[in-house]
Amino acid sequence: MKNVDAREGTITFDDEEGREWTLPVTGGNVKLQWKPDFGMRWAALDVDFEMYGKDHSTNTPIYDGICRVLGGRAPEHFTYELFLDENGQKISKSKGNGLTIDEWLTYAATESLGYYMYQKPKTAKRMYFDVIPKAVDEYHQQLKAYPAQDVGAQLANPVWHIHGGNPPESHMVVPFAMLLNLASVAGAKDKAGLWGFIQRYAPEASAEANPDLDAAADYALRYFRDFVAPTRVFRAPSEVERAAMQDLAARLGDWQGGLDAEELQSLIFAVGKDHGFEPLRDWFTALYEVLLGASQGPRFGGFIALYGVEETIALIGKGLAGELG
Repeated sequence: MKNVDAREGTITFDDEEGREWTLPVTGGNVKLQWKPDFGMRWAALDVDFEMYGKDHSTNTPIYDGICRVLGGRAPEHFTYELFLDENGQKISKSKGNGLTIDEWLTYAATESLGYYMYQKPKTAKRMYFDVIPKAVDEYHQQLKAYPAQDVGAQLANPVWHIHGGNPPESHMVVPFAMLLNLASVAGAKDKAGLWGFIQRYAPEASAEANPDLDAAADYALRYFRDFVAPTRVFRAPSEVERAAMQDLAARLGDWQGGLDAEELQSLIFAVGKDHGFEPLRDWFTALYEVLLGASQGPRFGGFIALYGVEETIALIGKGLAGELG
């Protein structure tokens, strides 16, 4: 650096090859280092609110000081926590861990990402593929709850903020997690295959009347193909589990209760209790691992209502015969 001309707003310096340059510091001709850039940008643009990650928080006094020296007023700050991968490590572009926005939007709608981002900004959050189904279903749960809430509860509902005070109606008559399980057992290769089951469960539903569900069916097929199918591990049942599943298949064979999800759930509970599962969660885990190839799954009564009673009986038969793996 050879000269600073404050009146003209220029600097004179020699480059790496010894050539002398005189340049204005305005008009985008120079770029500040990142520390002074914050404070000078705040002063120049009269910024009144700034969000940044916690890795900047220790430098906040520096940013504020530069802004004040230049005659500006430091903005209000909001420091948010870091995003972590599935192992609790900081997401890093150089490591390529975690999940990008484009990857999220390959498997779920924009609003589900907005909902995820809205939750607990001051808490470090794990951002990886497994959180997507939960975020989608929670977002639609909030949409469905919104109309019946009072004004205070509506203002506290994330969907009010995501949609600028005018949330749309949810038409997701089938949860996203359930669509994933349906894609798993139905062997659906396209959206039409899923819609065949959906419309038997909810005859009034259609792609036109339920556009969010129609889009979710596409997302579910992609997600299942890329993440669920490669990781499924089916196991053989124990003797106790085998007896309970045979009993469940027999009771479903005599079932006259239609496709009421809650009544079907009660039937499954009864079978688990009658066969001595304690805790009862072990019974449902057995169903998931033997029939779906996963350690977790949907409310099984709702799954049967969607997939079909006869189809579920056939699925149990294949699981007990070891034909699913």
